[in-house]
Amino acid sequence: MPTVKPCLWFDRNVDEALEHWGAIFGDDLVVESKVPGPEGPTLVADFVVFGQAVMGLSAGPQFPPSESFSFFLSVDGQAEVDRYWDALIADGGNESDCGWCKDKFGFSWQVVPKQFFELLSSGTPEQSSRVMAAMNTMHKFDVAALQAAYDG
Repeated sequence: MPTVKPCLWFDRNVDEALEHWGAIFGDDLVVESKVPGPEGPTLVADFVVFGQAVMGLSAGPQFPPSESFSFFLSVDGQAEVDRYWDALIADGGNESDCGWCKDKFGFSWQVVPKQFFELLSSGTPEQSSRVMAAMNTMHKFDVAALQAAYDG
């Protein structure tokens, strides 16, 4: 049976990314296989992060990552938001708006607390509108500020 998984194009540094992401995600990142390139470093790596199969291809600078592809990381509470956000932007990553950030390899991540969607789906249209307005002012999600917006 056919399978589908995203393939990430790296500028010859898939091993470095796997090491960095492994430090962030621990046992939730599993490297399944590596295929060496003709010059030694890994050319192709198959890995699984939080149950999602991914392929990494170290093929050069021709196609840098863009926001057109992002990892959506659903987390629980402010402590997890802070932990993953801070780790992803460390060592050369950067913040963006509305819960988006880029890691040092240029890949985009959306670090979103499940409480955001709970607040959006549980309230009145006015409460949902206030939550969305609050989110639109944020870089990293602030769960307490979302709750305050919901509460009015």
